[in-house]
Amino acid sequence: MLNSARTDSSKERVLSLQSDFPVFQHHPHLHYLDSAATAHKPQCVIDAITASYEKQCAPVNRGLYEMAADASVAYENARCTVAKFINANAPRDCIFTRSATESINLVAYGWAKDKLGPKDEVWVSEMEHHANYLPWQRICGETGATLRVIKVASDGELQLDDTAYLNHKVKLIALTHVSNVLGTINPIKAIAAKARQQGIPVLVDASQSVGHIAVDVQALDCDFLVFSGHKCYGPEGIGVLYGKPHYLNECQPMLLGGGMVDRVLLPEHSNSENKQSVWQSLPAKLEAGSPNLSGALGLAAALHYLQQIGVERLHAHTMRLAQIARERLQNIEQVSVIGYQRAQSLQVEKAGIVSFSIQGIHPHDIAQVAADENVAVRAGHHCAQPLMHALGVDSTVRASFAAYNTVEDIDALVAAVHNAIALYQY
Repeated sequence: MLNSARTDSSKERVLSLQSDFPVFQHHPHLHYLDSAATAHKPQCVIDAITASYEKQCAPVNRGLYEMAADASVAYENARCTVAKFINANAPRDCIFTRSATESINLVAYGWAKDKLGPKDEVWVSEMEHHANYLPWQRICGETGATLRVIKVASDGELQLDDTAYLNHKVKLIALTHVSNVLGTINPIKAIAAKARQQGIPVLVDASQSVGHIAVDVQALDCDFLVFSGHKCYGPEGIGVLYGKPHYLNECQPMLLGGGMVDRVLLPEHSNSENKQSVWQSLPAKLEAGSPNLSGALGLAAALHYLQQIGVERLHAHTMRLAQIARERLQNIEQVSVIGYQRAQSLQVEKAGIVSFSIQGIHPHDIAQVAADENVAVRAGHHCAQPLMHALGVDSTVRASFAAYNTVEDIDALVAAVHNAIALYQY
C-alpha cells in the first residue's frame, strides 16, 4: 500500500498510491487535479460501504435484533474513529451531519442565532468558502449583528496585525483552516489562543485540512470544527461537527424528528414545568433521522487508510508537488500564480493547492484545453467570490493535489498550459 516510485522530473522518492484507487484503473490516462472539490476513494472505502449494505443493513439504535445491534455498534465505532483521528476528548463531541456545510449551519442556527444581537459581531475572513460566509451573513442580518471580515494580503496571508476581531463585541470567529483557493494554512492555534483570552469561541472550517494535514482539535483548542467526508477520501453525504461539550450542549437541534427526542408531549400533557418535548443527550440530540451508517463506515475506513499512510507523510507529499507546480508555472511568462510571491514563499505555509491565471485567456478556456488532454482542474470562483474580489480577479484555474498524484500530473498540467497559450494567443 505504501509504495514509492521515482520520476524523471524529480530525483526524490515520492508516494505512489494510484493502485489503491480503482478510478485510475478505469481511467488510466487521467491526471486528476481537482481533489479540493472531491477526493477519489480508495478500494478500502468502497469495500466498507459495500459491506455495510451486504452485512450490516439495519436501523441504527432502533432495533434489538442482532443485525440492528451490530449496525449500532459499528456506527458508534465509526464515531470513535473520527474522534481519535482529530484527537477529540470523547466520541460524543463528534456529531455526524451530511456535510461541513450542514455542520456550519447547525452552529449558526442552533447555537449562534440566540446569542447575537444588534451590538454584537461575527468575524470571518476574505478567504472563506461561501459555506462559511453565507450562514453568518444571514444570521447577522436576522439578529442585527455585524459581520466583519479579516483581510487577506497579496501573498495569501491573513492580515492579523489589526486585532479588532478580538474586541468585547465579538461573539464568534469563524475561519477556514486551509484556503480552498490559495492553499494558505492559517495559524488557527495562535488565533484561538488570543480569542480565548477574550472569551471568544472559534469555529474552524477544516474541509481542506482534515485528511491532508495533521489536525488535532485539542492542540488547536478550537471550540467548533467541521469537515466533510468526501474531501478526505471518504464518501459523499457524511460530515462531522466537532464541538466542546459546553457549546454542543447549548446547541438547539436544527432538525427535529426520530432518534433525537427522548419524550414527546402533546399540548394537553404539558404543564407550567414541562411545556415541550425533551431531547436526547449528545450526540443523538443533534442527529435527527435515520443515521447514515454506510457513510459513517466509509468515512471511518478512509480515516483508517490515512492513518496507515501517515497524514504528515501525505502532507509532505502534496506540499512538495504543489511547490513544484508553483515554481514551474511561475516560470511561464504569461502565467500568474495567485497568492504566491517568490520572496515571500517561505513566510506563508501552503498546502497542496495552487491557483493561477494566464493573461488574456479565460480560466474556463484553460480548463477546457486541459480537459481535452485528460487533465482535470477546476476553473471559476471556487465558491469564494469575496476572495476573488480581494485579489482583483473574477476567477482562476485551480490545481489541487492528493495521495494519488505524481510529478507526471504536473508535467501534463504544464503541457496543457503551454498548449492553451499557443491556441489562444496569436
